[in-house]
Parts: sequence; structure tokens; C-alpha cells
Amino acid sequence: MFDLSLTKLLVLAVIALVIFGPNELPKIASQAGRALRDLRRIAEGARADLQEGLGPEFRDFDFEDLNPRHFVQKHLLDEPTAPAASPVNGSATSNGTSTLQQDEAPPFDADAT
Repeated sequence: MFDLSLTKLLVLAVIALVIFGPNELPKIASQAGRALRDLRRIAEGARADLQEGLGPEFRDFDFEDLNPRHFVQKHLLDEPTAPAASPVNGSATSNGTSTLQQDEAPPFDADAT
């Protein structure tokens, strides 16, 4: 998410040590850890409340799908895991309609347009 490497973390630690000093740094680190735990607990509670409020039909709803990056990857960029079964040209489908032969023009209804 933040793409922090070891060198970036060391630079941040040195900057924090210079700004806050060696006496205050452990206190600030523990406060930051406590704040992150509380924030994570609040987020999990909100997620649980939302899932409970949505009802059983959304039990398998994945909240990561709300992230636009994941949505695009899942629905637009990724190939389907299994090819969809499509009827052979000219054969009937399960609902009784037939597909077109290759180079066959689709039916045209002048009254429908």
C-alpha cells in the first residue's frame, strides 16, 4: 500500500528520533500503536454492522470489490476462469432461440425500431 522499503523505514526512524528525542519516542510509538488498534477495531465493527444490516443475501459480499482498482481488475481486466459455454453456430440454446450461422444477417424487424 505505502511501498515502504527497509531504507525508507530507517530514514523515518532517524527523523522521528531527531524530532521527538530518545525519551519521548517509546511513548509516542505506544500511543500510535494503540491508536492503530482502536482504528482497526472500529473498522471491523463497522464492517460487521454493515454485513449484519445487509442481510443473508449479501453474506458472501466482498468489500474489496468496492475498491475501484479491484473492481476493474476483477470485471474488466481478468480473463474468466472458465470459458462460458456457448452454443455452436446454428444450434438452439436452452431458451429456444437459435444462433446465427457464420455470415448470416441478423433478423430485422422494421416495426420494432
